Amino acid sequence: MTSIFDEAGRNVACTVVEAGPCVVTQVKNEDTDGYSALQLGFGDAKEKNTSQPLQGHFKNAGTSPKRKLVEFCDSNLEKKAGETVTVDEVFQEGDVINAVGTSKGKGFQGVVKRHGFGGVGQSTHGQHNRLRAPGSIGAASYPSRVFKGMRMAGQMGNERVKVQNLRVLKVVAEKNLLVVKGSVPGHKNSYVIIER
Repeated sequence: MTSIFDEAGRNVACTVVEAGPCVVTQVKNEDTDGYSALQLGFGDAKEKNTSQPLQGHFKNAGTSPKRKLVEFCDSNLEKKAGETVTVDEVFQEGDVINAVGTSKGKGFQGVVKRHGFGGVGQSTHGQHNRLRAPGSIGAASYPSRVFKGMRMAGQMGNERVKVQNLRVLKVVAEKNLLVVKGSVPGHKNSYVIIER
């Protein structure tokens, strides 16, 4: 993340996303596929790291192998396979977008970090000196089990997350960069799907 100053002189936190150039690898339509969509490929991959079915797929599109393939169903672009989509063709300053990605994995975490429990400082009963323990988790002989969905310690992060209603602050067409207000899911250099 970084920050820029807006017209009013306020310091705005933002994220810089490289959003292209993307190559159209397949155009799907109602007749052959049952739905209409545009499949885009991003990031060059080595041929030796690409499976043979995908190598044939890219050869049919007339492009080199790509690392990431994503389909966009509600696309207004009229493109053919092998053509390039740049960031200024799709986005403009002030657009509202959604960012979809895989959040940072945080490993096995306790209830205080994972669910925001208060620990011993906000305890009522069932806690003596175990500062970050979950406390009581169930009833007695009835129902004599722990209900599904009980908030407990466990794996945190590393899941698909969609952050909605992010505003595009700036489009840098020469470098195919988007400057987006706020944060997007994932670590540095991870793949993010930008939806309009």
